[in-house]
Amino acid sequence: MGNRDERSINLRGWIFELLLHVRARLRADCWLYLAIAIYSVIGIALLGTYGHAEMASFGKYLEQWTYLFLFFMPLMAVIFDYAWVLLRFNGKQSLAKRRTFSPHRLAHLFSGMLLLMALMIFQGMFTSIKNLLPLMRGGFLYDEWLARIDALLAFGFDPWKILVPIARHDVIVKIVDWNYSVLWFVVCFGTLFYVATSPRAAPVRVRYVGMFMFVWVVCGNIFAGIFISAGPVFYGAVTGDSQRFAELLDFLASPDGPTTANMIQRYLWSLHEHGGAGLGSGVSAFPSVHVGLIALNAFFAAEVSRRLGIIAFGYTALVMASSVFLGWHYLIDGYASLLVVGLGHFALKALMNRETRSAADTQQVAAAAA
Repeated sequence: MGNRDERSINLRGWIFELLLHVRARLRADCWLYLAIAIYSVIGIALLGTYGHAEMASFGKYLEQWTYLFLFFMPLMAVIFDYAWVLLRFNGKQSLAKRRTFSPHRLAHLFSGMLLLMALMIFQGMFTSIKNLLPLMRGGFLYDEWLARIDALLAFGFDPWKILVPIARHDVIVKIVDWNYSVLWFVVCFGTLFYVATSPRAAPVRVRYVGMFMFVWVVCGNIFAGIFISAGPVFYGAVTGDSQRFAELLDFLASPDGPTTANMIQRYLWSLHEHGGAGLGSGVSAFPSVHVGLIALNAFFAAEVSRRLGIIAFGYTALVMASSVFLGWHYLIDGYASLLVVGLGHFALKALMNRETRSAADTQQVAAAAA
């Protein structure tokens, strides 16, 4: 009986410690939950005001997001943590169990999973607003202007005319297409999961997730709505000039093997034409969220080490060039994202550092007074 009672006491103590850690994480994340709630209320109000409830996309992410962030990625994280401890400490299973299933580690995992499910609502709201933007603005208004700016930046040429002849080899096209359509998602959402659930990322968790939301809202909703544009592959459909990007469209839709980008583009335009909502639906070019999110990772990587930052910004340049090469974006879309995300990153970092210093000073004053 004594051993059973001791195990029961240890279990209750373990659960109590776990709940304390979870509560601490939820308190730290409260501003993120508040931002998601406010954003969702605004989005619902916009859908109601413009009378397009069919544009709502909340349910589109449920199955995929739940599978990834409540099952697959948590399982992989637990397996990786356990295996890493075994390899590092010569197969000590007892230590691996204590480390992997410690209240501290699991609290970060569980609270991060909860935050990610809240971000599912956020993501659905983003898509809903993005679907609504062309209706709010009366169409795509700035493609001609953005194409002209691109030509000025490229000394009189459309940038894709420089990139396509250089990289139109089948192997290069497949690599670029796979990177933009698949690997980008793995990098961005894998990083999001790691930061949301790992104790090692706890110092930057709120700031990173806050900036993640900033990119979607500021780049993907606010600026996308102000400078509403469809992008090079849809240029002919929205301006009536079907010749300017005709060669690029033919290249992307090659009968020998259309790119994944081309198939997704047709899917998005079909939903747009029929006024439907789907996973990742909505058409907008300026500024590039693709570039914005990968640039966000680069800014944080540069805080870890200079070498990692150089690699991350090199990858950002690849994504930017790929967005032009695959017809998704004008070159100016990527430059604008870099500028907006850079300003947001350093502004939020300075603000949070100032608040941290202020809190530390307050504690020192209180300690001295005591």
